[in-house]
Amino acid sequence: MADELPATQKPQRMGVSVVLMLLLPYAGLCFPALYARATPALFGFPFFYWYQFVWVVVTSLLLYAVYRKLKQ
Repeated sequence: MADELPATQKPQRMGVSVVLMLLLPYAGLCFPALYARATPALFGFPFFYWYQFVWVVVTSLLLYAVYRKLKQ
């Protein structure tokens, strides 16, 4: 297979920045008591809902950044 590493080449270790990027969504959503409130509302949606939705988008962008970094 073309994706296999030669016997002399070691696999790369994940950098600290990659691990931190993957931990951000976990840390941002781990403590619901911090964001379980109704205000401020955005377009009629309570803070609880739009905060979580923003993390969906941010997590997707972070995963893409990690993917690009690991493909280098």
